[in-house]
Amino acid sequence: MEKILIVGCKNTMDDVCIGCSRCMVAFNRREGAFERYKDVDAELIGILNCGGCPGVSIITRLIQVKLWNTPLNEQPTKIHIGPCLADHCQYYDDVVTKIQVKAGIEVVEGTHSYMPPKVFA
Repeated sequence: MEKILIVGCKNTMDDVCIGCSRCMVAFNRREGAFERYKDVDAELIGILNCGGCPGVSIITRLIQVKLWNTPLNEQPTKIHIGPCLADHCQYYDDVVTKIQVKAGIEVVEGTHSYMPPKVFA
């Protein structure tokens, strides 16, 4: 079974994205980057923010996920990076590189693709 952890932008998650519902909807519908789990048993086990600019605490936050979930026998098998980081973060490359180097599991860049191409068109 795949166990999915989503990592997003702290600023966006706290102020703009209202509960990260688009990531969860995409996962439940198996759309966007979650289409890969269409015929796979998979669970969303968490949504984690980067810790804030410039992402210096992302590894500490991943360690906390491991520590808190170890007694539950739950660990992520894949990490997905939300579009709030991918599309808007000036520290994106550094944050994702840190995650890729330290996580020890596959890091998938992307979750949903629900953003409209134009705002007012």
